[in-house]
Amino acid sequence: MKIVLISTYELGHQPFGLASPAAWLRQEGYDVFCLDTSQQALKDFENTLAEADAVAFYLPMHTATRIAMHAIIRVRALNPAARFCAYGLYAPMNAELLQDAGIERVIGGEFERELVEWAGGVGGADKKQIPRGLASARDDKSEGIARDDKASNLVSLEKLQFLTPDRTGLPRLAKYAKLKLPSGEERVAGYTEATRGCKHLCRHCPIVPVYNGAFRVVQRDVVLADIRQQVAAGAQHITFGDPDFFNGPAHATGIVEQLHREFPDVSYDVTIKVEHLLKHTELLARLRDTGCAFVVSAVESFDDHVLAYLDKGHTREDFFQAVQIFRELGLNFSPTFVAFHSWTTLESYREFLAILAAEGLIENIQPLQLAIRLLIPSASRLLELPDIQGMIGDFDREALAYPWRNPDFRVDNLQRELEAMIQRATKTGSSRREIFAEACRITDEKLGRVPSQIESLPDRATIPYLTEPWYC
Repeated sequence: MKIVLISTYELGHQPFGLASPAAWLRQEGYDVFCLDTSQQALKDFENTLAEADAVAFYLPMHTATRIAMHAIIRVRALNPAARFCAYGLYAPMNAELLQDAGIERVIGGEFERELVEWAGGVGGADKKQIPRGLASARDDKSEGIARDDKASNLVSLEKLQFLTPDRTGLPRLAKYAKLKLPSGEERVAGYTEATRGCKHLCRHCPIVPVYNGAFRVVQRDVVLADIRQQVAAGAQHITFGDPDFFNGPAHATGIVEQLHREFPDVSYDVTIKVEHLLKHTELLARLRDTGCAFVVSAVESFDDHVLAYLDKGHTREDFFQAVQIFRELGLNFSPTFVAFHSWTTLESYREFLAILAAEGLIENIQPLQLAIRLLIPSASRLLELPDIQGMIGDFDREALAYPWRNPDFRVDNLQRELEAMIQRATKTGSSRREIFAEACRITDEKLGRVPSQIESLPDRATIPYLTEPWYC
């Protein structure tokens, strides 16, 4: 039986979401072909797709799912007789739309074993577990939420004994995002996962509707084996894709310490909540000393009211404390934000820019972060908020999200102008500081102010960063 696994986008990384299930399926004797359309064109593999007995699309994020909705139509036209599946974080949240597109099985959560059973024609009715977020979040305005009325819809939170991902046949690592150092040197980057899911219930997070506060550990020997094979394939840096690397702090630090012992010249990056940065401050020096190039943290906002709405678990003051800790440790901090939401005003956005400058973080911010707009997918916990319910429109089946507008149209105009400016400036090679200065100028213009000087800490060296911009 020939199975094609398709990834449309995974943040510029060689797809873990293909390599991991490929190992499971190949172990059972299936002929597996992995296709990453971020690097490979569908049209170049039409014969392979036409000959497949089954095709499974990996949907780990919003952008990947939107691209996949169009790819599904194309592949079904090439091979209408094949069986079709969709799996990954965004699959159960968009189950109805996927079924309308011809997908017979939708799998969320821990998908490897379920893909094997699907490939073998085994139903999953006895294992269906619909987390509370998916089971109860549906209301009059909700669409695209996985329902438990068909055996083809499945969310599993089963604790698995993982296999080492099989990366055979995937495009080589050098074709993906790289780590760029302050010197201008670029290093080949690999990607792996030490945990899945998350303990926390941030309202805007797409992980919550599926995992609902649960997280699952990928066994240490499996993670390290995956790192070893990527280093052998040329990786000089590893991105850990865990939603929060400190959900299991002992597990996490044990892995990076072993990584550093075996490969002292290989760097890595991780993502950690502000709440966990403060709770486990004593572990941050161990990250620094084992080769951590930078730590990403979803700060989202400097407004305590907004942070409470988002249920982030940290405050404005916590952010300032974290910045100070990183500065004292000499560890690079890379915060991310949702700069535009229904509570953003022109004045609050200008304050946001001023704080970034005053804290010396201009070089730490991927420019795209200055224009990120709140995304409200189906099943989002944001739908619990009366403020959100009162401002959203009907679910947009093309955008896979609820449309919304800021009460002040000038804020939405600013966001669009900044996004366009950042895209242009990035393509022409403008520096982060130049892009930031232009964002300040545009914002001051919208406020009717004379553009002001950036009040900033002294310039610091550009921190390492991945060459793929951050998208959801």
